[in-house]
Amino acid sequence: VQLQASGGGLVQPGGSLRLSCAASGLSLDSVAVGWFRQAPGKQREAVGCIWRSHDGTYIRDSRFTISRDNAKNTVYLQMNSLKPEDTGVYYCASDHTGVPGCSHSDQQYAIWGQGTQVTVAR
Repeated sequence: VQLQASGGGLVQPGGSLRLSCAASGLSLDSVAVGWFRQAPGKQREAVGCIWRSHDGTYIRDSRFTISRDNAKNTVYLQMNSLKPEDTGVYYCASDHTGVPGCSHSDQQYAIWGQGTQVTVAR
């Protein structure tokens, strides 16, 4: 089972990016999927998550949305109105515990993608 996050890059403040989390060996509809980020010198923090087999999401920042395309077995993180403080490495991860809903605790997630760099700067 592997997760692969992609779609990062350099974007100006106020811009948008859509990150993708693709899976192999796993149906992303069968697990909760979380997005996390880690800025330089800071601890990893949750961005948001999407429920298992449900479109429910739990997102900390209203500038971001999370969605899932079951046909493509991919979960997306749409980020709008980006700010320099959004800079960091973004990771997706899957929660296989079966607990209803989804969690912002990274301890809940067993499988992690390799991360994609997002840089917000002029």
